[in-house]
Amino acid sequence: MVLWNVLRSAGRLGTATGCSRSAGIGQLRRKYTYRSGALKPMPHQIRFGLLGIVATVIPGLLIGAQISKNIANFLEENDLFVPSDDDDDDD
Repeated sequence: MVLWNVLRSAGRLGTATGCSRSAGIGQLRRKYTYRSGALKPMPHQIRFGLLGIVATVIPGLLIGAQISKNIANFLEENDLFVPSDDDDDDD
């Protein structure tokens, strides 16, 4: 989306529509600068690091494993999925 805005703005700047060069660039940088041109401060970032990764991945794995186990049990009970045994070959 940012690339599209840059290309659209560059196209506007290249044509003779009466747009000044600073007006086109100002539209692109409104998120990062004030109207005076001063840079806005960086937003506050909360860093969780390794603890955040562990707190997200482990519950996701446990919940996914529980769902998979329940679905496999349901399929076996209803004879929709029966694991194949290679020991019972009739050759």
